[in-house]
Amino acid sequence: MHVESVEQLKEEAGNFLQKLTIGEKATVVGLIGELGAGKTSFVQGVAEALGITESVTSPTFVLEKIYQLVDAPFGQLIHIDAYRLDGEHELKQLDWDTLIGNPKNLIVIEWADRVMRALPEGTRIVTLTHSKESRDISYGSK
Repeated sequence: MHVESVEQLKEEAGNFLQKLTIGEKATVVGLIGELGAGKTSFVQGVAEALGITESVTSPTFVLEKIYQLVDAPFGQLIHIDAYRLDGEHELKQLDWDTLIGNPKNLIVIEWADRVMRALPEGTRIVTLTHSKESRDISYGSK
């Protein structure tokens, strides 16, 4: 998928959200891409599609931000930034096992490649690449 603007990127994130379904455990989405590729913008698009009206920024220093959802298929959006983590073992400080065990959680992780081994089977992987003028988005799963 090729997008020309941040607005198109956010729209595509909303379209992606529509394809997610609730399973027996949390729905996990891992975002991979260089600095400036659009990971946070993608999360903002997901948040907007879920009806979140507050400002969504990357939780680089707090590591995790939780948004309670109303009238949405998921109960909460959990936004994690793994950039500052030294490995998947550091997800334990976020009570990772509890988070991924709750089927009402939608967990979106920026810099997912830094914690890939901790991501559950079935995690949706979104890879973003960019140039000056545009971004490319590819989808896969773990």
